[in-house]
Amino acid sequence: MRHRAFACIAALMIGAAPATAQNLGGPLDTGLVQSPVLVVDFETLYSQSDFGQRIQADIEADGLLLATENRQIEADLNAEERALTAQRDTMAADEFRVLAAAFDEKVQKMRRDQDAKARAITGRREAAQRIFLTAARPVLQDIMQQSNAAVMLERRAVILTSGAIDITDNAIRQINASLGDGQAQEGATAASPSSQAQEP
Repeated sequence: MRHRAFACIAALMIGAAPATAQNLGGPLDTGLVQSPVLVVDFETLYSQSDFGQRIQADIEADGLLLATENRQIEADLNAEERALTAQRDTMAADEFRVLAAAFDEKVQKMRRDQDAKARAITGRREAAQRIFLTAARPVLQDIMQQSNAAVMLERRAVILTSGAIDITDNAIRQINASLGDGQAQEGATAASPSSQAQEP
């Protein structure tokens, strides 16, 4: 699943002619190889970019908070279960069944709530990857123009290649210069009417 999003940009870039590339207005990078075919590692492109590293740090922080919250909830529920069990011999069976059913429903609701939080963290990671790939496309097209390339391929889809046509490191530098840590792109997407319309 993780590689699927990165494969998408390969589909976007394959066959993108240099004539359609967007020049970002900066000077041409004379260090770029001149080749009709370029190769890029899209996963590295994302994970080593300022954008990707900020998202990863945010996701890890959110994951740690959720794990801490889960441990506290588990401890509280265990204590509540022990207290309920201790009351079992002091109350009528029907009364205990009502309390036990209410406790079970509480446990199930908390589990659903925490699972939803975990899915939200995963969803944010996937959404950030989509935003990154969309925002990075003009930069990659500009690199294609600078290199007079007709096609850009995902490195994992290539059996054998010369390292000279791998522009991953150069692309990371240019994407960092263009996108920074990606907060502007994430904010613009979150504020767009189309994104808001998709909110539940």
